[in-house]
Amino acid sequence: MLPLTSILLPLVFCLLLCQGTATLILLSRLMRGATREPPLKASQASPDLLGKVSIIVPTLNERDRLGPCLVGLGKQGYEVREILFIDSYSQDGTIDLIQEVAKDDPRFRLMHDAPLPSGWVGRPWALHSGFLATSPASEWVLGIDADTQPQIGLIPSLLKAAAPDYDLLSISPRFILEEAGEWLLQPALLMTLLYRCNAAGVKNYRSPDQVMANGQCFLSRRTVLEALGGYSVAAGSFCDDVTLARYAANLGYRVGFLDGSPLLKVRMYNGVKDTWSGWGRSLDLKDASSRATLWADLVSLTLVQGLPLVVLVLLTGALAMGYSFLSLKLAWGLNLFLVIIRFALLVAIYPSYVRSQKWQEWLFWFSPLLDPIAVGRIFLSALTKPKQWRGRMY
Repeated sequence: MLPLTSILLPLVFCLLLCQGTATLILLSRLMRGATREPPLKASQASPDLLGKVSIIVPTLNERDRLGPCLVGLGKQGYEVREILFIDSYSQDGTIDLIQEVAKDDPRFRLMHDAPLPSGWVGRPWALHSGFLATSPASEWVLGIDADTQPQIGLIPSLLKAAAPDYDLLSISPRFILEEAGEWLLQPALLMTLLYRCNAAGVKNYRSPDQVMANGQCFLSRRTVLEALGGYSVAAGSFCDDVTLARYAANLGYRVGFLDGSPLLKVRMYNGVKDTWSGWGRSLDLKDASSRATLWADLVSLTLVQGLPLVVLVLLTGALAMGYSFLSLKLAWGLNLFLVIIRFALLVAIYPSYVRSQKWQEWLFWFSPLLDPIAVGRIFLSALTKPKQWRGRMY
């Protein structure tokens, strides 16, 4: 046992030192969540909001999931001046669906973006094209994804929350998951964001590098977008929402990220395979981070999310075998503490999911088992550049 102890002791001490440092950083971030803003609530429009906002919806072969978005946008009130669908020449009937709805609501307009220029990713190009086509009379521009399900009162609530405090404001949604694998993988992937960035509702950022945003529903002042050159600052980014938000924050603009789960639902991806390949490839946020920040975040993420459950099992085995030196006991306690934090955060995001069956809730609570896989997916994404995104090849 002694030879093994001489190897185990420095390894455990090094792990304890690294995890302890990463835990202190994590706690300093999580403590700010104690004072975060409550979730947005549905609000009624008032006459002063008349025609305040233009909405842009990028589309590319979205027919199978666009319906709820069309219905939800159609139920928004007179605060919406226009709803522009910027289609990249869909081939699945998306265009017909939009045109059918536009017959009954003159706010709906269908447009096509020009061929994708070199250096641009499809989504920011569609948003940029839409911004250039919006009415100058609209004070705000709202980008909304085609897979979202806006609820009644969303737009007035956004406008009233943004007007006094923010130049750019996005919200977190409620997620709709269906397959069993999604309920295990998606919460683990979502947790990688909470470990690296501030939670929705935290108003004060210590650094623009910690600013978070969600392009599924992203409201911007027109004057700010004009000053930024539209969406061109995020032209080549596969996480254009966070790239735009952090760029604006660096320039001193007020950027907010609030909990909008009561007002916005989203069915992002169809199945675990789609979730792994689609969402996983953008969660590294490498296009919105410096290389040093990216790798510091990944190392920290490994220490406080990817390893604790595995290390706790291994150290428990070591204790059961009779190893009992102080650093091992401290490391065991620290990893137990990190696992407790992990489940506490799971409780925190519990309201962010639409649950229709009991088995879904059970799988949700077992999602920490996939933390090592989720963290591994972030590393994989950080080391590669997407070659395909939403039906386009790059």
